[in-house]
Amino acid sequence: MALLKAQFQTPETLEAVTGLVLAGGRGARMGGADKGLQNFKGLPLALYTLMRLQMQQGPALAEILINANRNLSAYEAFGAPVWPDTLDGFAGPLAGFLTGLERCETPLLLTVPCDTPLFPLDLLERLHNALLAENSDMAMAGAFEEDGQLRAQPVFCLMRVEVLESLVAFTHQGGRKIDAWTAQLNTVLVPFNTPGDDPRAFFNANTVEQLQSLEQG
Repeated sequence: MALLKAQFQTPETLEAVTGLVLAGGRGARMGGADKGLQNFKGLPLALYTLMRLQMQQGPALAEILINANRNLSAYEAFGAPVWPDTLDGFAGPLAGFLTGLERCETPLLLTVPCDTPLFPLDLLERLHNALLAENSDMAMAGAFEEDGQLRAQPVFCLMRVEVLESLVAFTHQGGRKIDAWTAQLNTVLVPFNTPGDDPRAFFNANTVEQLQSLEQG
């Protein structure tokens, strides 16, 4: 995985992007609750995430999709197409990736989880710049954690739709680990560690208490 070390200007010719909100998990650490429908700042998390996607800097999103596996009518009320996993059994983020890539009608797909509502407003711009500058299959966000280590945030990524063939093969062979699949691709890691970056940007709320703490700031 290459590490992006420089800032790149947005190219004049931009490739169209579809956004995908990942809300298909079991919510096991939240007592089985549907995470995407939990309240955050007066809105369901998935709707808050969708609206934050609409505010992204960089290329305008051609469409936003939602990946959900239950309470589909509630998600449909947010006004975006809703698609369940095409893999059975709550198979994790890769199942959401697969669903999004199968439904994506643009050259690029941007994925964000519904439980990390403070992701950067320039996420798309920075990933898009890096993907095109490095001619990569995928651009993935990276964030420094409390131990000082830069760690990939693989559910925050911009990928080319051509990776669908690779993902189909990987999942049909039983693969479910996101890192094992992305390691097969030409991936650029984009650090989000500039002075203006919110240290909470990639904090995901796995419990009700963590969600409340994130809301209270």
